[in-house]
Amino acid sequence: MSHPFKHFVTITKHRHGVIKNAFHMGIFFHALRHDLSKYGYTEFHTSAKYYTGTFSPVYKERLSNHYFSTICQHHTRRNPHHWEYWTDFFNGRIVVKTMTYKWATEYVCDMLSASKTYDPKHFDPHTTLKYFQKHSPHYYMTQATHDYIEWCLKEYADKGWSGVKKKLTKAKYLEITSKLPQVEIVETLRLDGELPPLEH
Repeated sequence: MSHPFKHFVTITKHRHGVIKNAFHMGIFFHALRHDLSKYGYTEFHTSAKYYTGTFSPVYKERLSNHYFSTICQHHTRRNPHHWEYWTDFFNGRIVVKTMTYKWATEYVCDMLSASKTYDPKHFDPHTTLKYFQKHSPHYYMTQATHDYIEWCLKEYADKGWSGVKKKLTKAKYLEITSKLPQVEIVETLRLDGELPPLEH
């Protein structure tokens, strides 16, 4: 059963949360375009079909479609605040590029808002950091991207918004990226446990 109204409310609440977070982190105008593709027919129609309200429709679609998500393919290839956008394939290898400052910072805003939107009762300053540390080992992102995002989430967990003001995050981003390569070739797959059982 499709839930277009509930889905609209959820993604709008999440989007407004991202924009609010972006204001605190100094990229307000940049974030005004956040997740606009979710309102287009391709993503909205399928996401409403797999709506749950407690986690992303992408995961529900994967379990119902042999792990392949049309939502994810459409969304991540059009929104550079996702690490998937910065991956490429060449000669059987996965090639990853470091996310630029604004997009990586928007990703931080996105994660914080998603944590609060989907599970507000259990959200606290450390929630998103714990989620990232648990799941990021199987993300295909450069070390620079990973280190910057983790640093932001740690600063937020410890100091709140005062720890992730633009002057601070920009300086840290430049410090990290100046020491690490901008492009990396993945040598081994980053597998994380067993795939969840498919729905029948």
